[in-house]
Amino acid sequence: MSDFMKWRTIYETKLKSIEEILDLITPNATVAVGMTPMEPKLFLQNLHRADKANNVTVFTCLNTGNYDFYLSSDYEDKFMNASWYFGASNREAIKNGLKTVSYVPNNLHQAGTNLIEDRQIDLFVGVASPMDKNGFFTLSASVVYEKDVCDAAKRVVLEVNPNAPRTHGDTQTHVSEVDYIVEVDYPLPETTTIIPSEEEALIAENISQLISDGSTIQLGIGGIPNAVASLLTNKKHLGVHTEMLTESMIDLFEQGIITNKKKSLWPGKFVCAFAFGTKRVYSFVDDNPSVFFLRGKYVNDPYVIAQNNKMISINTALMVDLTGNVCSEALGTTHYSGTGGQLDTHRGAVKSKGGKGIIALRSTAKHGSISTIVPVLPTGAPVTIPRQDVDFIITERGIAHLRGKTVRERAQELISIAHPDHKDRLLKEAQKMGIF
Repeated sequence: MSDFMKWRTIYETKLKSIEEILDLITPNATVAVGMTPMEPKLFLQNLHRADKANNVTVFTCLNTGNYDFYLSSDYEDKFMNASWYFGASNREAIKNGLKTVSYVPNNLHQAGTNLIEDRQIDLFVGVASPMDKNGFFTLSASVVYEKDVCDAAKRVVLEVNPNAPRTHGDTQTHVSEVDYIVEVDYPLPETTTIIPSEEEALIAENISQLISDGSTIQLGIGGIPNAVASLLTNKKHLGVHTEMLTESMIDLFEQGIITNKKKSLWPGKFVCAFAFGTKRVYSFVDDNPSVFFLRGKYVNDPYVIAQNNKMISINTALMVDLTGNVCSEALGTTHYSGTGGQLDTHRGAVKSKGGKGIIALRSTAKHGSISTIVPVLPTGAPVTIPRQDVDFIITERGIAHLRGKTVRERAQELISIAHPDHKDRLLKEAQKMGIF
């Protein structure tokens, strides 16, 4: 018998139906699933049908789908969706007053290890690329926490999907390490292309001034990162060390702007923890040896990030107060998204030789009626980046460099990049607070 046939025989003994997998869910169980591009959709779409479920906690991150187990009051006693990063459907559940969702405060590089240290994981359900001739799957487009949780879980289930790219790095899992397999064939979730607004284009122009040739960059997703990428066409030999690999990075690679050759850590390689985008992104990472998917506890470790010379971290925020505290994840007590890797990458960039931590935001919200630069953060608003860590704050109105500055100097810099309609009020509030 050939090696492939040996592994294939083992593979077939582990094939199960979704009904058989649901039968594994027992009262008080802890379940963790793959995140965003690697959501096990068949499992999540059917989870509410698990007959024995009661007080089951399901850990997810940035859900892209709408799943009944937390979107209906019928399941409030059966399930709790513990989310490391809210998506639209989590926000909808909270808005509708459901008690089926709760946020898990975390820094991305510690999310998986904190979970493992806090409790036993009864079941991990992930998505994998098809098995190769040696019996290996890959966890495909995300190993943010998946590999760590997979290693620690009592039982492991993989939805094997032919649409999942086969990836390089620390993504391999052998069939002997998997308990159950469900064969599926659904498209991976995709993002839509976001066209930058006029304000976002101006913000990007300000950011591009701070990026020099040979820098290693981390970009997020959205209008501002897309605009930044479009303005880097005059740069040379940029590298990538990022939590998320995005389509704009592929654009820059194809234009010869990103080469990864000048990186001080992992030269020649894109380094990421997950990839999210259109089919083009998944096609790009498929069997691409220049893209290394490494565990989030490594990729987002600030100490590791700081080993990249000229590291540039670019993240967005919802608001910043006059002393420099940044809030990126909530509107007062209403949770919106999550910390994710923002503090990780910001701290790593600031510690990097020649590095910069950049926080970008439009100067106003709600059609200009609200300033995003505020005297103090609203009651209950979490601080995503503390003022003692903050470096650059950028709006369409300019650049404020806060690192090393006094509170008075910070307020002056931030007011200078606020929208003109709100500057007088901010100045008066600063005077009331005794800053000036």
